[in-house]
Amino acid sequence: QVQLVESGGGLVQAGGSLRLSCAASGRSFSDYTMGWFRQAPGKEREFVGAISRLGIFTKYADSVKGRFTISRVSAENTVYLQMNSLKPEDTAVYYCAAHQTTSISWISIAAREYDYWGQGTQVTVSS
Repeated sequence: QVQLVESGGGLVQAGGSLRLSCAASGRSFSDYTMGWFRQAPGKEREFVGAISRLGIFTKYADSVKGRFTISRVSAENTVYLQMNSLKPEDTAVYYCAAHQTTSISWISIAAREYDYWGQGTQVTVSS
């Protein structure tokens, strides 16, 4: 089992940057594919990006490709979401999620595939 705690959200102007962190408790952090999702008011939770358990593979939603970067540091049990060139439409609560897998390439864009979730961190981008 793993517990996830996000941090780093806040208010930023359009065009600015933020870096979100997701700290995972427990051992075997490298057993988990890590994903980032977001949910805006009145909208469904949507996939932002994910990184495979050893950090070899990444996948991004088209809406953030080229602007957002996911990375993970095993020694810190932490996954990061670097967000650049932020837009007002990026405003949402951002959630970190984890899925335990033995596959080095497993990544899913489906929220239902992830077993563990953080509490979320608010990102607000002003125009």
